[in-house]
Amino acid sequence: MIERRPLLTFVSHAVVLTGIAIVAFPVYMTFVASTHTAQDIVQAPMPMLPGPHFVENYLTALKGGGSGPGSTAPVARMMWVSLVTALVITFGKIAISLLSAFAVVYFRFPFRMLCFWAIFVTLMLPVEVRIGPTYKVVSDLGMLNSYAGLTIPLIASATATFLFRQFFLTVPDELVEAARMDGAGPMRFFKDVLVPLSSNSIAALFVIQFIYGWNQYLWPLLVATDESMYPVVIGIKRMISGGDSGNEWNIVMATAILAMIPPALVVLAMQKWFVKGLVDTEK
Repeated sequence: MIERRPLLTFVSHAVVLTGIAIVAFPVYMTFVASTHTAQDIVQAPMPMLPGPHFVENYLTALKGGGSGPGSTAPVARMMWVSLVTALVITFGKIAISLLSAFAVVYFRFPFRMLCFWAIFVTLMLPVEVRIGPTYKVVSDLGMLNSYAGLTIPLIASATATFLFRQFFLTVPDELVEAARMDGAGPMRFFKDVLVPLSSNSIAALFVIQFIYGWNQYLWPLLVATDESMYPVVIGIKRMISGGDSGNEWNIVMATAILAMIPPALVVLAMQKWFVKGLVDTEK
């Protein structure tokens, strides 16, 4: 039984509230800046309360056509590119990792473990080491400024393959024997038994990989040189050009707030399955 101590409760709540304030205050100030004019933001002191230009600034950001020295491309298009990129990367990583883990665990073929460790060793190679050769391949294949170029080099995941392999190893052999006795082939067993059992892990990986795909910066920075293929993260960077006074910071901040919304919605919508997939040990 946990003993309730008022002082300990107060301290723990104070620490939690302090952490929330530290994280939430920059987000609040970003929202405040997105509701004022650019002139109001650069003056000292900066307003601490939301202004009257909320609808105007967000419509300007979504439709594009601002007057700043940086990119004025429509943010709605950028968010669409980011959404497509994140979803393709997410579903691609999950599908490839499920199939590769299934092959490594349930099929017997020469150099099976060597193949698995070859996949696993790629975790030791940072993106910066292989980004040059990858860019050369994508460029030679004519995939610059395309969804294929933004997504295909990123859809393989050694981490997800390892996680699914470890989960498949805990599945009782009796399920395999029962499926074989019922006449189920390998893909039927995979589709009807393993995938449903992996639903919590898939949900947790979906959240992680969606945020990973949405927040991609370095790779799109090289591959996307056309404004029509900017993800929203790159769009924010392209909007900033020159000195502070020359940028439309209200539009930049509105874009930043818009860029936070889809990942936040995914986390909120899948929070239950995300937590369960990380901590649930029932098989």
